[in-house]
Amino acid sequence: MKIKIIIISIIVCVLSVSTNAAAIEVAPRITDREIIEKLTRLEEAVEKSLRAEIKANAEAIKQLREDMKSQFDRIDTQFNRLAAIFTALVAAVIGFAIWDRRTMIRPFETKVKEIEDEIGGNRTKLHSLLDALRTLSETDGRVAEVLKRHNLL
Repeated sequence: MKIKIIIISIIVCVLSVSTNAAAIEVAPRITDREIIEKLTRLEEAVEKSLRAEIKANAEAIKQLREDMKSQFDRIDTQFNRLAAIFTALVAAVIGFAIWDRRTMIRPFETKVKEIEDEIGGNRTKLHSLLDALRTLSETDGRVAEVLKRHNLL
């Protein structure tokens, strides 16, 4: 046990004695002028680097604008084509509807014309019949009564 106490006290003594550390090297004193010169050179290097990067980015932005313009031109062309196709389709549908109605109505028009012609031919006969009934109604009261009921007298 005594040996442990002796070893511990030796270690404590060795650690408590302060000596100059040989590993630390004293740096030479830098003047304000040297600091300003180094900062100036650093600033110039950063500025030069930023200018080069801005120039490269400006060219990339210019190329991007040209690409976007060509894309918008293509989109505009496609839109115009779609509008023309839509207009053509609407015109075709309206034209077909008009043609279909005309072809569907044409048989009815011919039938109505035939009926008008037939009625026109019978019209003189009908007027003659009415005149005959009116003449008959002058002598026959029943015929006069029937014609009055139908507003023909």
